[in-house]
Amino acid sequence: MTDSETELDISSRLSVPLHQIELLAIRAQGAGGQNVNKVSSAIHLRFDIGASSLPAYIKERLANTSDSRISKDGIIVIKAQQHRTQEKNRQDALERLAELIRKATVVLPPRVATRPTRSSQRKRVDQKTRRGQIKNLRGKVGKVDT
Repeated sequence: MTDSETELDISSRLSVPLHQIELLAIRAQGAGGQNVNKVSSAIHLRFDIGASSLPAYIKERLANTSDSRISKDGIIVIKAQQHRTQEKNRQDALERLAELIRKATVVLPPRVATRPTRSSQRKRVDQKTRRGQIKNLRGKVGKVDT
């Protein structure tokens, strides 16, 4: 987060204004004693990819990511309930969103297609013929084909 607490920093050149991120405090699931029914310590984060100020190529990469947290409508939903305090869960949810966006910004180099070497092709064919001979020997004792 920046000093002004108005933006979520993704990288040194990329940030998302906090007003584009919807944070809702909800009750956490699981054990928690008497406090669990009174305090809304879990955070439900919603982030609309299409309506955000992210660059178009990052929006497209995020939308095409096969992550279960991204709905068909292009909305990222993150539920943070690891910590006991609402503020820590809020920070956790924002950091998980930032990490998801960071992964979408990484552009992998294109794969260069290579051909198998002649010796690897020869080894593969030799292995197949050996395997075929072994299978051929599994037949009846009187019937051996070579």
